[in-house]
Amino acid sequence: MRENHPSTPSKDASDNRLRELASAPIGKILWKYSLPAVIGTVVMALYNIIDSIVIGHAIDDPNVVAGIAVTFPVQNLGTAFGMLIGAGAATRISIVLGQKDHKRAAIILGNSVQLTILIGILYTTAFYIFLEPLLRLFGASDASMPYAKEFLTWVLPGMVLMNLTFSYNNVMRASGYPKKAMWTNMIGAILNSILAPLFLFGFKWGIKGAAIATDISMVITAIFVMQHFFRKDVTLHFERGTFKFDWRVITSILYIGMSPFLINVAGSCVNAVVNSSLLKYGGDDAIAAVVVFNRFVTIFVFVVIGICQGMQPILGYNYGARKFDRLFRTLKLAALTAVCITTTGSIIGATNADMIAKLFMQDADQITCAVNCLHITTVGFWMVGFQIVVTNYFQSLGMATKSIFLSLTRQVIFLIPALMILPPIYGLNGVWTCFPIGDFLSTIVAGCMLAWQIKHIGKMQTAPAQAKQ
Repeated sequence: MRENHPSTPSKDASDNRLRELASAPIGKILWKYSLPAVIGTVVMALYNIIDSIVIGHAIDDPNVVAGIAVTFPVQNLGTAFGMLIGAGAATRISIVLGQKDHKRAAIILGNSVQLTILIGILYTTAFYIFLEPLLRLFGASDASMPYAKEFLTWVLPGMVLMNLTFSYNNVMRASGYPKKAMWTNMIGAILNSILAPLFLFGFKWGIKGAAIATDISMVITAIFVMQHFFRKDVTLHFERGTFKFDWRVITSILYIGMSPFLINVAGSCVNAVVNSSLLKYGGDDAIAAVVVFNRFVTIFVFVVIGICQGMQPILGYNYGARKFDRLFRTLKLAALTAVCITTTGSIIGATNADMIAKLFMQDADQITCAVNCLHITTVGFWMVGFQIVVTNYFQSLGMATKSIFLSLTRQVIFLIPALMILPPIYGLNGVWTCFPIGDFLSTIVAGCMLAWQIKHIGKMQTAPAQAKQ
């Protein structure tokens, strides 16, 4: 006798969301998942961009731009700890859903949320204790330190909520809700774009106003994300018994999440080396100039990351289901689209550098320095889209070691040695030249590793047939 369960219709709808990952046309399903993700990630990027623009024009002191610049690496470290859990959880959930194991997916969700909160409390406390040494490490001068310290003092309380928002937004998307994930980020960014100018220009709260606006936005979006997983009618939700720590689950989450974690940690370390070189060869003006470059390319990088987030559940599900043909077609389309996007960014950066610089700063010397920075650093940016997609391809398949290595090639293995060699010879231009060198060499390595991996999966496809003979 068939048991009638009140949640059967909802369960059928949820299963349909997952089945389309394995059967819908590649272009259609990639568009469906990537478009909301792109909108969400670009909106997410607007948090820092809005803060940078508003602060740069609301406070009449050129040192404020440099002060904000040295806070980015510290915020990236916080993001790294969030992605250590969130990105690993999203990938593992996609794979086990492809294997039709809904119970294990719920266990991964329960474990990962607890880890995110615990680790968030620990790193936030540590940052408060070592705040000034951290800022000095990332290039804060005596002139920029007061601005950097004030901003981080107010923004740090919202970092744990930011981790919950962005990490479980990815899990929401991976479990079949791309549009809802998009709206999550849009709510926060729209709120921040209203509150930041209000607090700085209207209430005259200074730099802390931008930080408080970000905190309030994070509270609202974190509530929106987490309430989704308390609903019983969604594909993946909190269940009784799934919050007990399972060390095998935790290990698998950390293993995959280590790649994006190291990307962000490496980025922060590189920022320390870059800012040290910039302070030596160009002073606070050069550090302010790199803000313009970072904020500009962030838009295009986050579009590519959005494509990767849309690609991730498709790759993970089809890899788990051993549908390799769909896996490769998804990868090809995502890589081609990503290269078109970063190529567009490279062209815009080279031809509109002056306009871009004036958007973020008022000081003439800083603008001149930022224009020179953009002309050099965007030369190799067109290749970055391919490198990011390939790195995320390995992460989506649970191949964390390869993903970690590729992440480190661009930001550490090639960039840091270049920073040791070129600036002493060419000065400030030598620092800027290191960026396209890192882009070129890391793209070559990514292409070679991808070619080897495609060949290896081709052998996996023939293995079942050989086993039957």
